[in-house]
Amino acid sequence: MAHEITTKVLLVDDEDKFLDVLSQRLEKHDVKADTAASGEDALAKIKDTAYDAVVLDLMMPGIGGIETLRRIRKENPELQVIMLSGRGTIEKAVESVKEGAMDFLEKPAEIDTLLAKIEEARHKKILFIVEHAEERIGRIWGRKA
Repeated sequence: MAHEITTKVLLVDDEDKFLDVLSQRLEKHDVKADTAASGEDALAKIKDTAYDAVVLDLMMPGIGGIETLRRIRKENPELQVIMLSGRGTIEKAVESVKEGAMDFLEKPAEIDTLLAKIEEARHKKILFIVEHAEERIGRIWGRKA
């Protein structure tokens, strides 16, 4: 019996209706989507659950998108973050990428574009994990030689 690996994402936005609609649309494409209404909520969920990607709104009250991105990348460097904003500027997009975001999309993003970015994020996370595992194995083998 074959098991398909389900992609799991965390959607972070302070607009509840947006979260509901986007999570439903993603689930129709076999992407499991959890939601968080704030940066604080997102950081708590990331500690308890393994995600393939985070889709993170830029503008939120409390901890904003850029600061949430910084904290995610510090705690989970393998976790890929796709920034999303309806009010983004070129400067914010560049800052997001410099802080470690995989990409920056404007709302409303086409579902096919977002799905492709989520799949790319999943692959990048896997590659990151494999590369770091190989480095650890190499260090272990180097000590035993």
